[in-house]
Amino acid sequence: MADKSSILADRTLSLAQPFVLHYGDVLADAKVGFRLEGPQHAPVIAVLGGMSAHRMVAGGEGWWPEMVGPGLGVDTRSYRVLGIDYLGGHGQSSAPQTGERFPPLSSYDQAEALCAVVRHLGLKTLHAIVGASYGGMVALCFAERFAALVQHIVVLSAADKTQVLSTAWRSVQRQIVREAIARGDGPAGLKLARALAMATYRSAVEFQLRFAAAPKRNADRFIFPVENYLFARGDAYVQKYRAESFLALSESIDLHQMDATLVQTPATLIAVREDQLVPFTDMQALSARLNGPRQLIEINSIFGHDAFLKEGAALIPIIKQALAEKTT
Repeated sequence: MADKSSILADRTLSLAQPFVLHYGDVLADAKVGFRLEGPQHAPVIAVLGGMSAHRMVAGGEGWWPEMVGPGLGVDTRSYRVLGIDYLGGHGQSSAPQTGERFPPLSSYDQAEALCAVVRHLGLKTLHAIVGASYGGMVALCFAERFAALVQHIVVLSAADKTQVLSTAWRSVQRQIVREAIARGDGPAGLKLARALAMATYRSAVEFQLRFAAAPKRNADRFIFPVENYLFARGDAYVQKYRAESFLALSESIDLHQMDATLVQTPATLIAVREDQLVPFTDMQALSARLNGPRQLIEINSIFGHDAFLKEGAALIPIIKQALAEKTT
């Protein structure tokens, strides 16, 4: 639980009406939930995570307590932390209800929502945006569109466009969910889609180390150790997230494409060699296209795309150093 005395704002902002999305649709009564916490006059860092992330970043209710907190990569003794609920996602922002269709979302739309919050708070500039996975995509879009509002971006496992093989995997996940919704059981489809997604987030090495034991036979069939893990993760996900939000944000990831050549903001890129979803070569290509000062840092992790959630010991000093660097 975050220290309530450190929470400077935790509320919902109504966005400009009409709020026209990147692909031309209008989002009626658009709103974005956000939280700002930390020392009152400290520089502000926006911290954005994967499609399941939300405005609560640090502490027991936060999605990234391993990285954001006192003495950690984003040190809450030195910085204020700004988190948002994604449009279409989980929390207080505009999102689809059960059985409801939602207009297509771009990572540019999330950047627009973050920009509205920054301006609402009267911030001259963000000290940095730290974005992992989908949040890294949003950080790149923000730096392209609103360069004057951010001094540095730290991008973990996100490129300027989506890998086609990753889209292939997610397309199957979304179809599983759509067919389940059509049968009136969206949660069942979401459970299966999340289980399949977990197999893409991690690496073959980790699965071999953890789940190589022999299968066990019951009255009907053999059950493999990895099944229990994947479906348990699917069950847990269904308790927190809505199938319709999964569809909206999964599609948004695959629609992601921005112009890296327009980004002049200093950037720290962190790539994971074992990441199946965002290959190291995609991060190299992104680095080559950026037009501002940048560095590409490579780490190895058996956790693959999920390394940003699991590799605190490796990532804390990298992120600390990036945020400490002076920018102009």
